[in-house]
Amino acid sequence: METDGVVAPETIEAARDTYKTVGPAAQVVVRETASAMDFDSEEYRDRVTSDVVETARDALFASLLEVHSGSREEFETWCSDHPDYDREVIGAENVDNVVWHPIPFAERVLAATFQNEPVAAAGTLRRQVFGRVYRDHF
Repeated sequence: METDGVVAPETIEAARDTYKTVGPAAQVVVRETASAMDFDSEEYRDRVTSDVVETARDALFASLLEVHSGSREEFETWCSDHPDYDREVIGAENVDNVVWHPIPFAERVLAATFQNEPVAAAGTLRRQVFGRVYRDHF
């Protein structure tokens, strides 16, 4: 089993704190990206809205979520070690590998199956976890 990412909030308060913390970084990323695209002041004001910065913050938070990646057997072992967690698996049943993100405050684990692309599966899972769980709390 491998683990990637840096955000694994135990509580909803910890998740909210991290979400607030990445806000300024999201603003910097958007500003620097607009600068690299040669936006002048007027275009920046017209195109860089609060929705754009919020989307960047959402994506940044999601990209930092800690995920575990391993075989289906490793995932099943993790689940048996955490019997109180409801689990939701996205993807095909006949696939060898799983990436998962536990959400302790919700007693829930979301997972995605993959065969050969762990990085893509982790990205998909992080977006799904953010949309299905974290977004409603922010």
